[in-house]
Amino acid sequence: MSADDLHTLTGAYVLDALDTVEERDAVEEHLLHCAACAQEVRELSETAARLGLAVAEPAGPALRAEVLRRIADVRQLPPVTTPVGLPSRGGGVLRRLPRWALAASLAGVVALAGVAGLEYRRAEEAGLRAARAEAQAEAVAAVLAAPDARVATTRLADGAVGTLVHSPSLDQAVFAAAGMPTPPAGKVYQLWYDDGGTMRPAGLMDPDAETSTTLLAGPANRSAGIGITVEPDGGSPSPTSAPVATMTMPEA
Repeated sequence: MSADDLHTLTGAYVLDALDTVEERDAVEEHLLHCAACAQEVRELSETAARLGLAVAEPAGPALRAEVLRRIADVRQLPPVTTPVGLPSRGGGVLRRLPRWALAASLAGVVALAGVAGLEYRRAEEAGLRAARAEAQAEAVAAVLAAPDARVATTRLADGAVGTLVHSPSLDQAVFAAAGMPTPPAGKVYQLWYDDGGTMRPAGLMDPDAETSTTLLAGPANRSAGIGITVEPDGGSPSPTSAPVATMTMPEA
């Protein structure tokens, strides 16, 4: 890993989003000799802490009991054992198996192949989701760590808290919300840039999460603020309802 690579990993390091322990060790060694990256890590850590505090909420009293209940319900996987009568390389055991046992063994092989293929596809999809999440985390980290990052926090409807971070140099913004009520079935919260009264789509919030952080899509500098509306699942090209919350872009 080159020094140029290490310079780009400070955001992922602060958010604990590095892939391996080796990468983390390499970054920590690099920070001992690179004052610029060390300063960037300090500033990013402070900004991330402010953002986290702005949307933090205490865990409910039933959380511990729920965790313990689920642990008790999860069964440990049985040990893997080798069935008696598996075919040897010479095929002698297979010849001694009854026809029904041979058929069952072949059917089992076919079924296992299907399961293996399904698990491979699932793993591949999970890898793509992880890569997208990592790219999103790095982009969010870059906005939070920007030297010109501006932060504004306000109370939204129903007691929710919203935090908006804008970096003019990156022309990007991040919105974090905590305590948002669950949208109606088939609906989602959609974010919009307010371009002088014209609302421009800026992304969707996670409908299943009370606390979420979203990198707004598109350039942020020409916008006076943002709005949040309730839209059909998948979002809309333009708002179909009145905003449930608005925020102006934070000032320097």
